[in-house]
Formats: sequence, structure tokens, C-alpha cells
Amino acid sequence: MIIQNGIAVIGVDHGYGNIKTANCSFPAGVTAHQKKPYFTENLMVYEGRYYTIGLGHKEYSNLKTSDDDYYLMTLAAIARELSLQKLTKANVLIASGLPLSWVMDQQDEFKAYLLKNDEAEFNFRGTEFAVKFVGGTIYPQSFAAVADRLTEFRGVNMIADIGNGTVNLLRIIDSRPDPTTMATEACGVKDCAVAMRLALANEHAGAKVDNSIIERIIRKGAADVDAGYLKTMTQAARVYTESLFRRMREAGYDPKTMRLHVLGGGSCLIRNFGEYDPARVTFNNDIHANAKGYEHLALAGLKR
Repeated sequence: MIIQNGIAVIGVDHGYGNIKTANCSFPAGVTAHQKKPYFTENLMVYEGRYYTIGLGHKEYSNLKTSDDDYYLMTLAAIARELSLQKLTKANVLIASGLPLSWVMDQQDEFKAYLLKNDEAEFNFRGTEFAVKFVGGTIYPQSFAAVADRLTEFRGVNMIADIGNGTVNLLRIIDSRPDPTTMATEACGVKDCAVAMRLALANEHAGAKVDNSIIERIIRKGAADVDAGYLKTMTQAARVYTESLFRRMREAGYDPKTMRLHVLGGGSCLIRNFGEYDPARVTFNNDIHANAKGYEHLALAGLKR
């Protein structure tokens, strides 16, 4: 969050796996309750209804405005950022984004969705918040993550932002983004997880593992499981990762002439399971990069 002239500029990266701000991250999930639940750690009370934020998993959809979930998670993200500054009231400008290939068609609708109420009063984690929305901006995801350091991208570069639901690809040539090469593929980390589960079930008589094990293998490359199970799941992850490189090549990526810059929560797939030249691949491990970029761009707009 950046405060400028009494306005709290809050960047929110509305991912399918996690919601990220400049300083916080939580799972993208909302569970509604008929009455106040016993566990209230991430409880939101809004318009007389109870919601647990970060519980469950948001189903993938290429339209984020189809229900109120992303709006409720936006309120939670704002509350978490305000809490870090010990604030409960603020004039807020929401800075957000959409995947590269969707932003032109969906930005107006998504902005209207986020700003559908001029004000919002709600309780989150036992604290009352009062927010007045003074504006909103929607930027291209992935580009926002590198917008403040474009001068570093000399020569021909490919940006690969690997999220839970989508993979965004963008070429930057001599510090200039090439809009003709923007691509959004619906083949994020969730697809790798599905492939790992299917491989395990097919090769080990219907075996299943907890989601946390799948997530750990993806993040770390290993987990405390049976060696045969681990071999099967890591092999599936390697096959999926090679499919990512194939999609990059189809989008124009040439490892001999381009440098690859990988970001997003799924960048660990490339690191753990990909075959690449370390001298020509750079990893941005900051999962908050897009949210920070949204704030940077919005602040520049305010100053103008």
C-alpha cells in the first residue's frame, strides 16, 4: 500500500490460486456460512452475512465477475493492507490487473465490478473497517511486474508469468513490450497438479495424496512420501513443464536468441523440473511482483 495525498493506493493481484497484495498473500477461496462459524480466524461479516476468506478453492473461470467472491476477497486484501498501517478507515484506489490477452476486453467490466459500491463497511478478523472507493485502475498482468525496470531488458526477452490458472507470455525487445506477441494460456499450475494426481492414480492402483503433498512437490521438487509415488508425480511434473516450454516456443520463444524471465507462483516448475540454460534464464521469486507493479503504475498516474 502506498499513501499519496490522503489516498491509499492498494494493489491487488486477483490470482486463481492466491490473492496477493504488496505485503500479503492468502488462498483464493470464499466459504459462506448460514451462521457464525466456530473458527473465526479469517472471518468476514459483510451485509449481515458470514464468510471465511481463504477457505476452499476458487474454481477457474476466465470471467472473474461471475459472482461476489473476488469482490469479497478484495475487501479482505484491503483490510489486511490497512491493518499493517494500523488503519481501519481509508479512501482507497484499487490497482489491479488481468491476464494479458483479457485486459482489453474485460478491463471496463472488471473495474466496474470492483467499484460497484462507493463505500464498504465490513468486519474482518474482528475489526470494523470503513472504506471509501475513490477510483480503480486495471493493468496488464505480467507487464506490471516489470514495468518499473524495463531498461534492464536489453535485446530480446520473453516474460513467462506462470500462475495457478493461466500462463502469460510477453516479449520485450530493447526495453519495449511487443503487444503483438501477448498471449494468455489457460494452462497454469492447476493443470500440473491434475496431471500428477492422474499419473499417481493410474500407476499406483488409484492412490491419492493430500493436496499439500502435491503443492510441496511443485514448490520444492520433493516431499516425504513413498519413493515410487514421488517418482511418478515428479515425472508427471516434468512432462507438464516440457509442455510449458513447447507453448513458449509456439509463442516465438527461442532459447538461443532470447533471455527468459520467469515469474509467478508457478516459476518453481521451471526451476525444479525444466531443462534450461541457467545463464539465459532469470527467476523473479517475488509472488507480490504484480501487486507492487499495479501500485507503481497507479501512483505514476496519480502524480500525472
